[in-house]
Amino acid sequence: MKALILGGTTEATALARLLDGHPRIDAAVSLAGRTKQPVLPPLPTRIGGFGGVDGLAAHLVENGIAAVVDATHPFADQISANAAAACARVGVPLLVLTRKPWEPGEGDRWIGVPDMASAAEALRPLGGSVFLTIGRQEVAVFEAVPDKCYLIRAVDPPEPPPKLPDHRLILDRGPFTLEGECALLEAHRVEVVVSKNSGGTATEAKLQAARRRGIPVVMVERPQGNGVAEVHDAAAALRWLEAF
Repeated sequence: MKALILGGTTEATALARLLDGHPRIDAAVSLAGRTKQPVLPPLPTRIGGFGGVDGLAAHLVENGIAAVVDATHPFADQISANAAAACARVGVPLLVLTRKPWEPGEGDRWIGVPDMASAAEALRPLGGSVFLTIGRQEVAVFEAVPDKCYLIRAVDPPEPPPKLPDHRLILDRGPFTLEGECALLEAHRVEVVVSKNSGGTATEAKLQAARRRGIPVVMVERPQGNGVAEVHDAAAALRWLEAF
């Protein structure tokens, strides 16, 4: 059976490792290509978009794909919507493999917002030193609130460079440690953290560090799903594939 993994996450890589050399499932991975130096999984991998719903549907039919696992980032809502529409069109089963969202714990000072524009607006009454941990694609939204000092962390630089009067860019890739995140917040005198509710363990330490230091976190909630069944670990996704 041929399967396609829409990847780009640690969960996708974990599933790829489980499928490497599988006796019945011939799996391949597709990466969107948004990261310049992605961590490649141990399976045949294509990089680049499909050309929307039509292109993905055609790819599934032309390559005889019998099942798709959407293991993209929880905020990759466009490709997830395209996958749901394409699979429904051509009758290919689809499963979402995603991390559980983070939940606030005792001592957390979360400010929940629905989108990045709302996150920028939420900063106005808060502290002047902001740690942006949202990736590189939506940094420009914060140009609407230019009177802050921004510390931006991303895997690749934002393109084009943000037009923020006072900002510093750190290029780094998780996982991060609690000790390292506490040191970072202290060194830059961070007063507020902005994060997407991505879930997972690789970047969770920033939330623990913010809790320890009593720093508020502006948390962008996940986009609405597409009504597709979800699992939260690679082993469950493997069992789903093996059931065909």
